[in-house]
Amino acid sequence: MLKGRVHSIETMGMFDGPGIRTVFFLQGCPLRCKYCHNPDTWGQGGKEYSVEEIVSFAKRYKPYYKKTGGVTFSGGEALMQGEFVLEAIKALKKENIHVALDTSGVGQAQYYKDILKHVDLILLDIKHFDSSEYKDITGVSMKFTKPFMDALKDYKNKIWIRHVMVPGFTDNYQSMNQLLSSVHHCIKNVEKFEILPYHKLGVDKYSQLGLEYPLGDLPEMDKTQAEMYQDYIMNLLVHQKTIAV
Repeated sequence: MLKGRVHSIETMGMFDGPGIRTVFFLQGCPLRCKYCHNPDTWGQGGKEYSVEEIVSFAKRYKPYYKKTGGVTFSGGEALMQGEFVLEAIKALKKENIHVALDTSGVGQAQYYKDILKHVDLILLDIKHFDSSEYKDITGVSMKFTKPFMDALKDYKNKIWIRHVMVPGFTDNYQSMNQLLSSVHHCIKNVEKFEILPYHKLGVDKYSQLGLEYPLGDLPEMDKTQAEMYQDYIMNLLVHQKTIAV
């Protein structure tokens, strides 16, 4: 029986897709982002769930989903368990449950095409748009995102772009222009950008795991500033779509 490793479950999530959602945070991630607030998802732990157990759990909360909510697979990195995610999405769709995938686009590439046929919404977390900066932030090469980014060219549903803004990294207008350009190939499906201000809520986890926090005493991103850049890139998006039409 196919099983996946789940780190944790949020039953009434409101920040990982539209409406009220059940969020399955899957275990395992190939990235080591400097600002990661869940380093406990990196390894091979987690509790095993079958596809049937995922569906049964989600159905308990279906009355809360109403017309806009549903299930989100997040992580860690959900695409590291591509086969399990694919089968779970297909099973949830049979129950008429909206499914979103929160991903950085790195995982088991052989499942991308089929996953994108079935999933309703992609929450694409873009760490950086420059290859050297990407590797500095994540610890891995940006080339590993290419198969997923290429697969998005044929995706038919909505995409939300998410970007964690860290002070001194991408908190400027030029970076927002480059961020928009990085998804030009699938811009027709991009519904919105979410600029997420860097925070330090996960710092204590590093101490508990005996790890040094990579960003040290770097201050949190000002939320008002992040909102300003989000408004800016959203205006760019609207303009780009107007031109495309």
